[in-house]
Amino acid sequence: MFTLSNVLSLVRGPLAFLFLINRVDVRAFVILAAILTDCVDGYLARRYKHTTKLGAILDPLMDKFFVFFVVSILFYENRLGGLEIAFMLLRDMVLFGFSLFLLLKKAWKNYNYRSLWWGKATTSLQFIVLLFLALNIRVTSLLFSLFVGFGICVFLELFFTLKTNPEKV
Repeated sequence: MFTLSNVLSLVRGPLAFLFLINRVDVRAFVILAAILTDCVDGYLARRYKHTTKLGAILDPLMDKFFVFFVVSILFYENRLGGLEIAFMLLRDMVLFGFSLFLLLKKAWKNYNYRSLWWGKATTSLQFIVLLFLALNIRVTSLLFSLFVGFGICVFLELFFTLKTNPEKV
């Protein structure tokens, strides 16, 4: 079912392609628009009880697509290094590993999927770092190291969801 929330999530896909325009004002606008659509789609879905299975998949998928696309451009332009990208995407690597674990345990269908608090925090930090880079603000290694801490927290949050629902895995 398509809701306004789902449409706002979908907008982040084509919005990412505007980042190909190498102008500070355009890139800053693109990042701010992505942040705004991410916040508003979640608010509307919860406020008006328009949460859907499609939205539960679409929102994080479009977030990841947007971040991966923009990070790829910044890497191509030599504005982000491989280690910085690995740090930024550590949460996604943890989620991928966890998904493989569920698949191997044949617990994929029984697992209660939900958004993770540390996952949301990581997405917010990713958008902030991308905004800084779009505005040509230098991002310190300390900020990138926060991604490692957030990735560990995502892992722990996933681990504790398994501990609280052992019959499902």
